[in-house]
Amino acid sequence: MSALSQEICLHVCVTCRQAGGPEERELRPGARLHRALLEALSRHDAPPIRLEAVECLSVCKRPCTVAISSPKRWTYIYGDLDPQTSVETILEGLRRYAATPDGLVPWRERPEAFRKGVVARIPPLT
Repeated sequence: MSALSQEICLHVCVTCRQAGGPEERELRPGARLHRALLEALSRHDAPPIRLEAVECLSVCKRPCTVAISSPKRWTYIYGDLDPQTSVETILEGLRRYAATPDGLVPWRERPEAFRKGVVARIPPLT
């Protein structure tokens, strides 16, 4: 199986919100980011990604937060993403991740928001 044919999942925390932000779930930044990504991934030039909304990634002090995972690849968790400006950055990061056999994108090749916003890197289950 080539690197590009392995399924990649993008988990988006839909409960992410700024301190004192709206209680209504659909107005929270994480939910808005999820909606924007859903729309972007429906375009023809988007990478083939499974998008999943999750209730919490436990990175509440760094909203918005996403996790990128794939079988036999490293998993990354990124925080501090802006729901209005991060969609193209996330898609670019996903393209670079998809092009690797192990998920390890060289630091200098990652989008700036991924270099600054990395919360964790988790090894693949072997």
